[in-house]
Amino acid sequence: MKKMHSPETKAKLVLEALREERLITQIASENGINPNMLSKWKTEAVAGLPSIFRKETSEEKIKVAYERKIEELYTQIGRLSTDLDWLKKKSQGL
Repeated sequence: MKKMHSPETKAKLVLEALREERLITQIASENGINPNMLSKWKTEAVAGLPSIFRKETSEEKIKVAYERKIEELYTQIGRLSTDLDWLKKKSQGL
């Protein structure tokens, strides 16, 4: 049966492995996990570190929202221009 570990537990064990004060096999055996699994978690953690420092995701979200708002405003301008033209034609006929 596969034992599930919480993200907090994984993070604690990976940090301990990154300190390199003890061997991964020692850390794994003390915590009842396979050393290969701990090595995999360590590799995943190191690979994911750059994403923590990227601000692109929030900047991209802001950019998409900004572009969507501009599109909505252009649509509204088009609608209002059409309404204005219609009202001008109607008022000339009076």
